Amino acid sequence: MSAPTLRPADLDDTALEKIRTLEGRLGVPLVAYAPETPYAPLTDEQVAELQRAEAELGVQLLAYRP
Repeated sequence: MSAPTLRPADLDDTALEKIRTLEGRLGVPLVAYAPETPYAPLTDEQVAELQRAEAELGVQLLAYRP
């Protein structure tokens, strides 16, 4: 099973300004990262279907991004 990794965060202007302000207060450079997961984003209905299949088969299923 793969663990989530980190990638540079995609920030809007407001978030960038907040980080720059915090950098100024702390006196150190900051880098924003966002978690990146290999798992597929499933709807509630898809999760429910997956859980039914897991219960029926007695296994644990993981849905990965294509």
